[in-house]
Amino acid sequence: MALDFKGLPYQSHNLIPGFHFRVIRKLSKSTAVPLLTHGDQVIQGSAAIIDYLEALQPQPALNPVTPEQAQSAIAWEQRFDAELGPATRVFAYHYLLDRPDILVPWLTTGAPFYSRWLFRALFPKIAKVMRKKMRINADNADKCRLIIEGLLQEICSIYRSGNYLAGDTFSRADLAACALLAPLFMPTGYGIEWGPLSDFPAEMQTWLQTHKHELDEVAAIYQKHRLD
Repeated sequence: MALDFKGLPYQSHNLIPGFHFRVIRKLSKSTAVPLLTHGDQVIQGSAAIIDYLEALQPQPALNPVTPEQAQSAIAWEQRFDAELGPATRVFAYHYLLDRPDILVPWLTTGAPFYSRWLFRALFPKIAKVMRKKMRINADNADKCRLIIEGLLQEICSIYRSGNYLAGDTFSRADLAACALLAPLFMPTGYGIEWGPLSDFPAEMQTWLQTHKHELDEVAAIYQKHRLD
């Protein structure tokens, strides 16, 4: 999204979770994604990538102009990385790990057919490992739901005031909010065939419908600034 925002050309590679280790370890000791390569540069992590892009092409800017707003944007971004991202993952995976018919096509988007087949065959074991490693269970999913709802309320109260999260212009803070909540408002043009809401687990459907107005407010910011 940051690359598109700045109008920079790039080639994306969607990697299947778990299967990505082998590819990423050729580039970095850490297996974390996202990862950007540019010439001989390897930049890992969303915040570091945005820092790099801001230096590479300052305009249009994702860092606010004033020091106070810039500090606020980074504070929001760090909070979203620490709270919103993990909460969204645990909440969504809690319901969708039991629905490989929905989740497997999402996670294997753009992968060769043989990788999709193998991932689907191994998915029961992968799901079990994910639940254990990420502590995905009903209690944690409920705690994460509360985190998401609290942050949604904060975010939307600012957007309703006519401001962005760190001032009066779109910044890396808004980008982080939009990107991390995108799996819940499921925007068109994202590159994934989300499928109809009616196919989702009933409890997840109810939550998404209950918070549709708030999610739509974030989706409006996403669509306004998501440049292809």
